[in-house]
Amino acid sequence: MRDIVFTRRSGWIPNVIREDGELKLTLGAGADANHDPRTFTFPISEAHLAVIREDLSRHLLLWSAILPLCDAAGTRGRLDENAAVALLDPILLAAPADVDALFQRIRWDRSRLIAHGADTGLLERGQVCAAMRAATETSNGKRAQEYHADRRRAERGTVLGPLDAAILRYTGRYLHGATVPKRIPDAVAPALLPEVMRVIATAEQACAGMRIGRDPRRGKRATDKRDWNRMETTVEAAVRRAHPELVDDAVRTVSFLMCSEAADRSRSTPMEDDEEAAGHRADSGGSARKTALSFTDDKGVEKKWLRDGPRTAAAEFWEFVGDRSAADNEVFTIEDEEMGEGIQLHFYADSIARITTLREGEGRSDPEYRVEYSLVDGIGGYRNLVSTFVRGGCAALEQHGPWMSDVAEFERARRRRNARKFQREPAH
Repeated sequence: MRDIVFTRRSGWIPNVIREDGELKLTLGAGADANHDPRTFTFPISEAHLAVIREDLSRHLLLWSAILPLCDAAGTRGRLDENAAVALLDPILLAAPADVDALFQRIRWDRSRLIAHGADTGLLERGQVCAAMRAATETSNGKRAQEYHADRRRAERGTVLGPLDAAILRYTGRYLHGATVPKRIPDAVAPALLPEVMRVIATAEQACAGMRIGRDPRRGKRATDKRDWNRMETTVEAAVRRAHPELVDDAVRTVSFLMCSEAADRSRSTPMEDDEEAAGHRADSGGSARKTALSFTDDKGVEKKWLRDGPRTAAAEFWEFVGDRSAADNEVFTIEDEEMGEGIQLHFYADSIARITTLREGEGRSDPEYRVEYSLVDGIGGYRNLVSTFVRGGCAALEQHGPWMSDVAEFERARRRRNARKFQREPAH
């Protein structure tokens, strides 16, 4: 037989029950192997119950000290009942100075106390009893999260000013730096909002006209890392010049906001519009002579494009890449069978080959091809080469060389390029 003897408004604060005539403290903490909450109980006396009824702060301190024992029990272990009982008198019945001294020696859950209104300054000075004078039964978990976020920043040597904190709240990144930023003006105190908006306006002016294109090599929703880095650098430099008092966390969250919004705009843009915005309009000028193209990947999947279709060749090709590209599928080909020419893109090596048919196969003889290789500078380089081929074929690619027919020479050039790239990359 189990009866509830005492409970508080917050259902998580430990309750006192009477079970088979014995008083016990019961609390939910942790989870079992099925992720269901676990319940722990241990015996208490009438004297302990009297303090728990009358003194919220002592009740919360006891809870804070018991929770690490529950954590130690894990998903299936038993609560160390002797250790739990040993905490009752020193926390509930001892003088405040003795309680403070005890909390210097034991593990306890700081977050729980802060969520229930503990004075964080007094807690940090070891005055736990005094810190709990303003304790509340209701919990504010966000208060504890903000405290720990500030602690993590302090460990990195970062202390936020009022405007820094307001900017992080505006972007929703005060608690967690990995959160994708948003615009949440209601999260900022009205007195600080105009200052926040001035910082945002500085960032918007700095990146006006800039865009972050898509990078289909990494999937349909992936964006160009170089474009992102370029916008990030531009925004951060402008914000630091205009607002030198801001800490790095605030500056970076503003640049992250600008870049993530630009990337979202790009992802929602149709591929044709994305190509045009990037300056690679594929169906203009000489493209009229390209009537049909064949796209293939490294897995043997093929897709045909016809000029009288609704989409441009370049847009159709990059859509194909976005759908099919993967870690084990990084070679894509565009072939013009009528003209006997094509290009092969090697995403794993940042290179391209142009292939021209010199002689058609006759009888038992194989056709003869000229294969030339060139290095490619990022997704922008690939977009330019694809659009150029669609417009004018292999001949139009001549100006985008150098082209190397000797494989050994090309590999040496690729190694030199990779070595230079490695030297430019900053050490982490």
